[in-house]
Amino acid sequence: MKSHEVRRAFLDYFADRGHTLVPSSALIPQKDPTLLFTNAGMVQFKNVFTGEESRSYSRAVSSQKCMRVGGKHNDLENVGWTTRHHTFFEMLGNFSFGDYFKSDAIAFAWELLVRRFQIPTDRLWITIYRDDDEAEGHWKKTGVSPDRIVRMGEETNFWAMGDTGPCGPCSELHFDQGDSAVPPEHLPVCRGVDCDCDRYIEIWNLVFMQYDRDRAGKLTPLPRPSIDTGMGLERISAVMQGVKSDYETDLFLPLLSALSKKTDRDVTELARSMPGRVIADHIRAITFLIHDGILPSNEGRGYVLRRIIRRAARYGKELGLDRPFLYQLTGEVADLMKGTYPDLTRSRMMAAQVTQGEEERFIETLNQGLGLWHEVMAAVRKKGDSVIPGREAFRLYDTFGFPYDLAADMAREAGLRIDEDGYRRAMDEQKDRARKSWVVKESAPYYQKAFSEFGATRFVGYDTLEDEVHLLGILKEGKPVKKARAGETVELIFDRTPFYGESGGQVGDQGVLEHPDALAEIHHTVKPVQDLFVHQGKVVQGEIVAGETYRALVNHAARLGAARNHTATHLIHAVLREILGEHVKQAGSLVAADRLRFDFSHFKGLSPDELKRVEAEVNARVREDVPVNTQVMDFHEALRAGALAFFDDKYGDRVRVVRISDFSKELCGGTHCHQTGEVGLVKLVQETSVAAGMRRIEAITGEMAYIHAKKREDDLQEIAAMLKVKPAEVVERTRKLLESYREYEKEVDRLKNRSAANEAKALVPDDVEVGGRKIKVVRKKFDSMDLPGLRTASDVIRGQIGSGISLLGSATPSGEALLFVTVTKDLEKDVPAGSLIKELAPFIEGRGGGRPGSAQAGGKQPQGLDRALDRDQVRRAIEKVAKEKL
Repeated sequence: MKSHEVRRAFLDYFADRGHTLVPSSALIPQKDPTLLFTNAGMVQFKNVFTGEESRSYSRAVSSQKCMRVGGKHNDLENVGWTTRHHTFFEMLGNFSFGDYFKSDAIAFAWELLVRRFQIPTDRLWITIYRDDDEAEGHWKKTGVSPDRIVRMGEETNFWAMGDTGPCGPCSELHFDQGDSAVPPEHLPVCRGVDCDCDRYIEIWNLVFMQYDRDRAGKLTPLPRPSIDTGMGLERISAVMQGVKSDYETDLFLPLLSALSKKTDRDVTELARSMPGRVIADHIRAITFLIHDGILPSNEGRGYVLRRIIRRAARYGKELGLDRPFLYQLTGEVADLMKGTYPDLTRSRMMAAQVTQGEEERFIETLNQGLGLWHEVMAAVRKKGDSVIPGREAFRLYDTFGFPYDLAADMAREAGLRIDEDGYRRAMDEQKDRARKSWVVKESAPYYQKAFSEFGATRFVGYDTLEDEVHLLGILKEGKPVKKARAGETVELIFDRTPFYGESGGQVGDQGVLEHPDALAEIHHTVKPVQDLFVHQGKVVQGEIVAGETYRALVNHAARLGAARNHTATHLIHAVLREILGEHVKQAGSLVAADRLRFDFSHFKGLSPDELKRVEAEVNARVREDVPVNTQVMDFHEALRAGALAFFDDKYGDRVRVVRISDFSKELCGGTHCHQTGEVGLVKLVQETSVAAGMRRIEAITGEMAYIHAKKREDDLQEIAAMLKVKPAEVVERTRKLLESYREYEKEVDRLKNRSAANEAKALVPDDVEVGGRKIKVVRKKFDSMDLPGLRTASDVIRGQIGSGISLLGSATPSGEALLFVTVTKDLEKDVPAGSLIKELAPFIEGRGGGRPGSAQAGGKQPQGLDRALDRDQVRRAIEKVAKEKL
């Protein structure tokens, strides 16, 4: 069976047995910010298992895109060593949410494998948890021989979501590949199903979630036990295709074939080699990560993508591929997987361009790393040591992606070795920091407690900006209080609220809480716990009391400003996708009353013409004054209808879709205008870069856009008055002034250079003795001389002294220090200018470089020029450079 047939057969089998087919969620977990990536099929159902969320179905089946870059078998550096572990893979799974349990899960699994897939029963082995007699009984009922059921411990056969919460025993199904799959040296010691010799391959794991574990480790039976299973599509496809390696299946062979055409290796060799496996695995991960909106960066998910690209590129070098090549393979992935994931074709160009850009940067940084590694080795040798600190090797790996094995090879060639233990410790510390950076801090316990006590807040702010509310609770410094008096800062919880709680990039509402005897200002509204609205503010008059009824009024002007800006972000997003391409995806936003900020994926800055087109098209949509419609619908139905979703946000089963004509359709819980005309005017203020492949547009709308335009008009009037022309003549008058100014500048430069040349002619060189040899040296600090002037003076000096060195410095009017060194041709080999400038630049807290004949440096400490040009200091610097070269 081909892999697509295996996937379809699995989904159809469970759909026929009452399971709802649920599409794969994105690789960015939409409901679990504690995870770096979606790493299992159950991730999108996690809140269902914990009881925090309910669905319209109690049985589900899915084929889930997954990424694993950590854990026992899925550390990135280990991928390629085995035939079975991957970064990106698909997990087939069937789920029961309090419906069926062990007997049905076991019967389903056995029937699918034995009857539908026709896997011989004598090739299957079952493992169960050590004391799970119930599971053993059900397996025996299916006809499994007792001698093929193996009891194992907690490490392999007990599964948990975390240290606390739902957990339970599991049962794994293993496929026996036979002796031919085992290297000869392993055969005598193969210990059976739990051996790592590659004979027995785990293909399916059935998790029986039947307990809740508390912090003390106590297990309490769950009232509604559930089922969570996972089977790797890559592994079961290898079984069904009769091969002993995932890389020999139809999921990888086309990629290896494309790679083969770029090298002198055949497909079979590549499938069995480390470089071939790594590249074939990593290119799938690269393509899908970029498709799901992840771009290379130096932190979080983007850093993982960067490491994957660099690791694949590094192994490409082992195949003789020194130029970017991965970007061409992303299209092969799109072609291979588009039948199941048709949206891959939309991001095809973006995946290629992002990957190519990252490959080019890696080649550049790899070359930088080579130079730095030579410096590290030279420093170790200079100390008389033979061991390079492991942290130095890791620093180059972490910063430049400089491979450890290449560093180790270069060290051996130089008669050195790397402290491997130190390298591993540094690597472990980095992983620990990365893990900690992705641990989401729990909401303050008092918010959780408040939610448990008061329940969800009903939001009525879509329909009204004021309402009668019941004050359920008052928090002061995290502690519940019954009353709050004038002057006290508090957090308030109501049964219902017209105040929008900060989320989706939109800031929380402001306003007041009124009562005949009291008044409180609401400065900000947040949602620290899903569906709990907390109103932060201050009592300004009288006393408020929990349990009383109040009038809540939202600041209308601020809400309208936020609504204008939120509707504008949707228009900007749609126009960007129309003009730049569908690879553009929102990556973050800020929607405030007075401004908006919109971050989006794109590989380069927008040209002035593109920005003009975006602004013009957005305002054309505003002037159309079409309705902004909202509709609440099923999450998956909304996606099928073409609504855009952003998977860093959380969505429930029912979502709110905001639609602007047929032009824009997004999942959004924010507040909006009723008609696009209410936005008034959209003015783009600036467009900048926020990260590699990530751009940012800042804009203003409505009244703020009018104020901005009026300020520009007033400025133009003032400039016209100063130039004594009409506003329409300002540009032409300014152009003529600039032309005159440039002519004056050129004349000033000519005079400065003439002055520098005249002053240089009068300089008398010193004789500096180096190694018994006298060298003429000219030293001079000029006042306010720019770099061209120093260069002119140096040329004059070099022509006068015939043989020697000139060292010139200057403090510029802007406060910068400059140094310029020239060395005559006969001395370039012994005292190269580039080496000499590096000795002197630190005195001005700067850096410098150049050629053997001339070099320059810039620094931020003009006070250090005298020390840099001191006669003895210059002599010592020349002696040091000369000794290193002689």
